[in-house]
Amino acid sequence: MDFSTIYILWKRQLIKYFRSRSRIVGSLGQPILFLVAFGFGFGGVYQRAGGGSYMEFLAPGIILMSVLFTAVFSGIDLIWDRQFGFLKETMVAPVPRLSIMLGKTLGGATVAVIQGLIVFLLTFLFGFHIASAPLLLVAFFAVVLVAILFTSLGVAIASTLEDMQGFQLIMNFLVMPTVFLSGAFFPLQGLPTLMEYVVKIDPLTYGVDAVRGALIGISSFGMALDFAILIGLSVAMLAIGSYLFEKVQI
Repeated sequence: MDFSTIYILWKRQLIKYFRSRSRIVGSLGQPILFLVAFGFGFGGVYQRAGGGSYMEFLAPGIILMSVLFTAVFSGIDLIWDRQFGFLKETMVAPVPRLSIMLGKTLGGATVAVIQGLIVFLLTFLFGFHIASAPLLLVAFFAVVLVAILFTSLGVAIASTLEDMQGFQLIMNFLVMPTVFLSGAFFPLQGLPTLMEYVVKIDPLTYGVDAVRGALIGISSFGMALDFAILIGLSVAMLAIGSYLFEKVQI
């Protein structure tokens, strides 16, 4: 494994992110819209139902939604690099493809974590409060795992595609159901049986549950189970992404 290659590609992802100010601002539009529309729109209903502050319940889900979108769509960079020849220049170098894949994945995951941190800070403007400051590190670890998991997924899918439009169609088909079925917007108790099974097979569910448990003390599955599943899925998706990236034709 070539750690210098991993570092160079990781650094390149961060430089691209910070140079694109419009991308940073644009990616914050959707989380703010959800915080305003859902947080204030359903806040009164949620409170009258005995759920307390809906903004505090909603904020962890919005943070993970932002991380998910940024992480998954980092796969577009792989297709972009392939189309413009940068990927070919990188892959003909005498370095393992695993190092290239890890550099891109870790770079994309880091950008996703930064995006999540920005949204986290914005939630305080809308009235969000954390229950325990020491558990912030636990929430941060869950965010990192979600970022790695879905960046690996984005890279894996991008490794099998050459068309950017095709990638966007597949991602839109996967991303929105993943978000809305994760419990980011509704409690997981009292769901219909079929819905309960669907929610439990959604990997983002465990990320939202872990972050919500760390930030506001509400967890449906227990954070030990959440982290066990997130770690297992992250390792598995890294392995799948590495295998598919090895098969990329340039």
